[in-house]
Amino acid sequence: MNAATLACAPSGATWHGINWADVHGQVRRLQARIVKATQEGRHNKVKALQWLLTHSFSGRALAVKRVTENQGKNTPGVDKSTWKTPAAKIKAIASMKRRGYSPSPLRRVLIPKKNGKTRPLGIPTMKDRAMQALYLLALEPSAETLADPNSYGFRPERSTADAGEQCFIVLAKKNAAEWVLEADIKGCFDNISHDWMINHVPTDKSILQKWLKAGYVFHNERFPTEAGTPQGGIITPLTQRITFIDLCRIVLDRRFRRWRIASCWRSLSWYRMFNRNQIFSHNYLFNQQSHNSLALTNIKGIGICAQAFQKRREGFGKL
Repeated sequence: MNAATLACAPSGATWHGINWADVHGQVRRLQARIVKATQEGRHNKVKALQWLLTHSFSGRALAVKRVTENQGKNTPGVDKSTWKTPAAKIKAIASMKRRGYSPSPLRRVLIPKKNGKTRPLGIPTMKDRAMQALYLLALEPSAETLADPNSYGFRPERSTADAGEQCFIVLAKKNAAEWVLEADIKGCFDNISHDWMINHVPTDKSILQKWLKAGYVFHNERFPTEAGTPQGGIITPLTQRITFIDLCRIVLDRRFRRWRIASCWRSLSWYRMFNRNQIFSHNYLFNQQSHNSLALTNIKGIGICAQAFQKRREGFGKL
């Protein structure tokens, strides 16, 4: 299996003529090699294998298949185009090249929330979605290998039921902790530092920077993006999770060493993830002001709201 063999599409290939079993098999084999290289700490090998996967016909075909078969397949971006025909899908595979790639700005729409407010959603073009799906195939094996074993949000083959099971295992013991910390980062998607992500997310830096700086279009006007990640991108949940790996470690190691924290998003992370490098001037993230609650702590404009609530052991007997 060499780069030339993987990168070239079969001569005269048609969409319905693609052997999807072979495509999945080639991608899985490359992903398994990425996992092995990550476990061995061979970072240059990981980069080489990621390059091989993102330039392979199988990787590109699988990425196009994903974005043309998911729920958003009929939702266009700013170019108002979708890939509905087999000919368009084959043409899309051939067009997915790193050289000369320039992502389009996102089409911003506002999604209503239950509290009456709105949440901005950025919709990429089909090509940008496919490129993100392609690089997700290369990034996910390494990220899963290094992930916290007790994180469950936005992870393949994991669900809320798995988080509930782990909560029961940890909290049903006689000597278990009686407190659970629930935390929410205010404006998380909007405030993550681009520089930090580019320096720490183990993927193609040039491509990642282009995605982060693509901007968005709202009411026919284009706006730049200086910070934050778009809500709506295929690769966004994974880059968010990678960005959040060490925040929980800081909480556990510095302030709540005695606490056992059970959370679906246990992998909340990085004390340098927000704008400006030295973001945490305090020695800890949360200030405990009463017996059963944690107050809002504002750190250079980033609000982190946490509330601790007590769960008695007998309550988990009903799980």
